[in-house]
Amino acid sequence: MKKFSTRERMQYYFEQTISSGPTSLIKWLALISLFAVLLLGLLILIFGISSDPESTKGLGFLEGSWQSLMATLDSGTMGGDEGWLFRIVRFAATILGIFIISVLIGSISSGIDQKIDDLKRGRSKVLEENHTLILGWSEKIFTILSELAIANENQKKPSVVILSEKDKVEAEEEIQSKVDDLKNLKIVVRMGNPLDLNDVEIVNPNGAKSIIVLSAENSMSDMHVIKTVLGLTKSPHRKSESYNIIAEIKDEENMEAAELVGNNEAIYILSTDIISRVAAQTSLQTGLSIVYSELLCFDGDEIYFKREGLLIGKSYRDALFTYNTSAVIGLFTSDGTVLINPPGDHIIQENDEIIAISEDDDTIIPNASSQINKASTLIEKLEQSEGKAQKTLILGWNNNGHKIIRELNNYVAPGSEILIVSEFSDSEIFDISELQKGVNHIILASENGAINRLDTLEKINPDHFNNIIVLSSKDLDVQENDAKTLICLLHLRNMGEKSGKSYNIVTEMLDIKNRVLGVVAKANDFIIGENLISLLLSQLSENVHLKKVFDVLLTSEGSEIYLKPAHQYIEIGKETDFNEVLANALEYGDTAFGYRKMKQEHSVEENFGIRINPKKDQKIIFDENDYIIVLSED
Repeated sequence: MKKFSTRERMQYYFEQTISSGPTSLIKWLALISLFAVLLLGLLILIFGISSDPESTKGLGFLEGSWQSLMATLDSGTMGGDEGWLFRIVRFAATILGIFIISVLIGSISSGIDQKIDDLKRGRSKVLEENHTLILGWSEKIFTILSELAIANENQKKPSVVILSEKDKVEAEEEIQSKVDDLKNLKIVVRMGNPLDLNDVEIVNPNGAKSIIVLSAENSMSDMHVIKTVLGLTKSPHRKSESYNIIAEIKDEENMEAAELVGNNEAIYILSTDIISRVAAQTSLQTGLSIVYSELLCFDGDEIYFKREGLLIGKSYRDALFTYNTSAVIGLFTSDGTVLINPPGDHIIQENDEIIAISEDDDTIIPNASSQINKASTLIEKLEQSEGKAQKTLILGWNNNGHKIIRELNNYVAPGSEILIVSEFSDSEIFDISELQKGVNHIILASENGAINRLDTLEKINPDHFNNIIVLSSKDLDVQENDAKTLICLLHLRNMGEKSGKSYNIVTEMLDIKNRVLGVVAKANDFIIGENLISLLLSQLSENVHLKKVFDVLLTSEGSEIYLKPAHQYIEIGKETDFNEVLANALEYGDTAFGYRKMKQEHSVEENFGIRINPKKDQKIIFDENDYIIVLSED
């Protein structure tokens, strides 16, 4: 092997220490300065140099070294020097000092700049406690932050910590520009990879009250989520208590692996499944998407759990009429079971909690003015009729289409039909025969055509369909896709006005800000998938048990949300209050918790006529076309 020379070794060592940072450079400068000062002091001693030309005695080693050090640190000290030998020595010291001080200032300045840059990039450790931790970055983060700001408005110094690979300064600027009001919510941003355990340690996951893992916008999003959750649950530095992790999974096939690494500490949202279920249910019930949005949004009334001692031993019926400004919808039993719309005579046990819709968790108070819990004699109980076959038109296509069709199959009567219209041929996007195998109540058909073209819509004739679902193909930019959808809605509106028929249209849009434009086109419901998932993630970060509630509401088994004609529960045109509506609904085995005034169905200011959790003693008159919002098994 080749042997390296001493010079090469010294040069290598010098390069390594210099490149290791400002501290090492300062050490080298100190050594060079010490060596130079001592060398000049030695020269003064050897040559007997004095600061006084007339003196025959030299300064000596210590004094000579001191004078050289002063010249190194301050060049102004050599102005009054006398004697050329002394001037030469002092000049050499001054030149050396200028070089050393210049390098020292530059090194310190560079070190400070580097430290500031590190701080800007967000690499310092977070000391927050009891914070909400968000791992990853997507467009959902802005809605989540807005919701958490509202949810924690009554908390003292709430905070959210974000760790993502996005530049810290850029992330903070985006949050500032896209989130209107953070209220008293403190936002701490750090830059790092959520897949890297060392980076995750920076944001103090052990001190977080809940952890939201966002799905990335790429084909490997589920793998990233699973790896992030695995890193949290199996970290050697993790806390002994369980984490409260909420994460999004997009592909159902990855759910099993996600559950395995979750270690019973992670709650997963299958986003495509949620969106498809809401779209399917909403297509059969006008206004349902608005109800879900209201329940998921912290700005208004949402779902809470509360243990109420005075209800122990009483029935579910009694609980319904105990609260004037809160709407009881179910029970959370001591064994962790969620009962939505249980029988009226179900007895509340000692450790049971009521599930109620209220403005806040501290507004669930027994404040009913009276115990009106008997149904009026005006309404006769109606026999439930068998559902009729439905004809549904799906305009556009994306990956959610398969699940929407399967969900619709759970609700519609046998003999129902679905026509799929897309500008792609069947073989390019789906196999109609394979789709047909998964459903038994629906007959499927497809046609080729651009949904934003009038001739395509006229050829189909929407008048023949009970329901219309407009899907975003997602093959274009978000705004371009929504523009295409809006053009389709405008054509449908004009066609409906000409034929005198009102279409029941459910529209999938990508940007919630475009919903206002969709209202102009008079679409009935809007499904904004990203916003819906963001709201659900926010809700679960505050209470993981809500997952069980929405699992019940979004499946065809058990009680679900329905908008049923008001005349089924109350006499039309007569002044009443919601206590009477509630009592009459119980006669059907239903729990009423809101209503819709159809005169306001296109009014954004009036929330499209939807009112959740009305005061039970407030007087109201229902019209023929109004609806009562209930929880019912059919």
